[in-house]
Amino acid sequence: MTSLRLLPLLHSLLILQVHISNQLEDNKIPPSLCTGHPGTPGTPGAHGSPGQPGRDGRDGRDAAPGEKGQKGDRGDTGETGMRGLIGDTGHPGEKGERGQPGECAVAPKSAFSVKLSESRTLPLTVGNAVGFDKILLNEQGDYNTETGRFTCKVPGVYYFAVHATVYRASLQFDLMKNGHVVASYFQFYGNWPKPASLSGGSLLHLIPGDQVWVQMALSEYNGFYSSTKTDSTFTGFLVYSDWKNSAVFA
Repeated sequence: MTSLRLLPLLHSLLILQVHISNQLEDNKIPPSLCTGHPGTPGTPGAHGSPGQPGRDGRDGRDAAPGEKGQKGDRGDTGETGMRGLIGDTGHPGEKGERGQPGECAVAPKSAFSVKLSESRTLPLTVGNAVGFDKILLNEQGDYNTETGRFTCKVPGVYYFAVHATVYRASLQFDLMKNGHVVASYFQFYGNWPKPASLSGGSLLHLIPGDQVWVQMALSEYNGFYSSTKTDSTFTGFLVYSDWKNSAVFA
């Protein structure tokens, strides 16, 4: 009787032993059955990678204005900038007041015209000036009848012309400037019953003090002639002046 009552208890112990044996075989011992001592601390782990940047913090409050600082030293002069564009044309200004009347401008003048008189004895020596002694025009007095020479007072360009009546002899004469021949003229006379003529002219640039005259070239060719019906003349006049504005104030 007692053995029958112990039979269920033995059965339960057998099952428990089998269960415990299985756990021992699988090395699955519950912690509650065997608690060990704490283990040795492990080695430190490797450093981790840097984290993501944090967010910007909020703006701080405005501080009170600081005191005004001292004026700094003057800086160096900067480089010259590029030239600016041309501006627009301005508006026309108002018309000014009328000025005072000026002095009258007078153009410079110089002119003469002379001829041989009928009773004039001509020089026969080569190099002598022909003495045109009868004045037709000489307002400025630039021609001298005693020397037979024109003397320049106004600088500029002049025109000179000689008209000769040729009779009784051939004629050769030169237009001279300061002792130099500037033009030479010749007319042959062939014992014609009536006089012939010889004319010539030239433009010359003169400065004050220059002299111009007509001169015999050869003593045997001196056929200048003048009578009541025909003349031999010497004329000169200023074409334009070298003076600035081509005028002087009277």
